[in-house]
Amino acid sequence: MNSSTKGAILYSSRYGATRQYAEWLAEELKWPLLKAESITTQDLASYDTLLIGSSVYIGKLLVKSWLKSHEPALRNKDLLFFIVCGTPASERQQQETIARTNILNNLLRKGNVFFLPGRLTIRNLSWKHRFLLKMGARMLKDPAKKAAMLKDIDEVRKEHLAPILQHITAPIEVI
Repeated sequence: MNSSTKGAILYSSRYGATRQYAEWLAEELKWPLLKAESITTQDLASYDTLLIGSSVYIGKLLVKSWLKSHEPALRNKDLLFFIVCGTPASERQQQETIARTNILNNLLRKGNVFFLPGRLTIRNLSWKHRFLLKMGARMLKDPAKKAAMLKDIDEVRKEHLAPILQHITAPIEVI
């Protein structure tokens, strides 16, 4: 990306993992950090590049409807997405399904989606999310996956941002 690029980090987070990644990215890149829900189409005009972060709940990105409503303003921007979820990197096909079903086709580009591991603290979940998590676990046939689904995890680490930062700061090849 061009060093004169004017970028911003937009995010939507429910329990804090996505916000933490967004804060670290803002610190590293020296870009403004903005809550997606508070951004207007006019605000978007100020930026060339947008790094959009969202967590996933029951297969749906928190920013899905925001993306749809702001699609015309996003269409010609340089977009990167970071998606924070519990789907492990080993389940790449499931990650790709999450991206394809939540990000409009004309906003998806080769290499513009990054998946980051998240955090799950069951006691901090809303009643509704705890209930849905338990119901989802009951539906699993694999006892190991079922047990894993009902355990707290915290995989939020600054080092997971390295591929995103490398992508943003990589020099542009001139042919």
